[in-house]
Amino acid sequence: MTNEVTDLIAALQDGSMSLDEVATRFRERSWPRRRKSVPSSYLEMAAAAQEDPEPYLPGSFDDVAAAHQQHKITDAEYEVLSEAVAESKRAEDRSIADREDSR
Repeated sequence: MTNEVTDLIAALQDGSMSLDEVATRFRERSWPRRRKSVPSSYLEMAAAAQEDPEPYLPGSFDDVAAAHQQHKITDAEYEVLSEAVAESKRAEDRSIADREDSR
C-alpha cells in the first residue's frame, strides 16, 4: 500500500528526489500520532509493558522505520529523515501550545 511517505522514500531511492528535498517535505507535513495515556503508577507501567504493540499506521513514522529495516534507506538517510519528522512534530507541538496560550 502506498502513501505520501512511501512515495517520497521511493523517490529518494530512484533518485528523482534528493535527501534534502525529501527531508524538507517531511518537515512540512503533519504526522499522525498515537495518543496513549501516560501510566501514573508502577502497576500501570507494568501492565502497559505487557500490551501488544500498536498496529501499523500508514503515512506515519512507521513507514520510515520500515524502510530502514528493509534496507531501502541507509543509516545516514534514516538519521536525516528521523530528525525531519521530529522537527515537524516539535513545530506542531509549539503551534498547539501557542494556540492554547492565546485563549
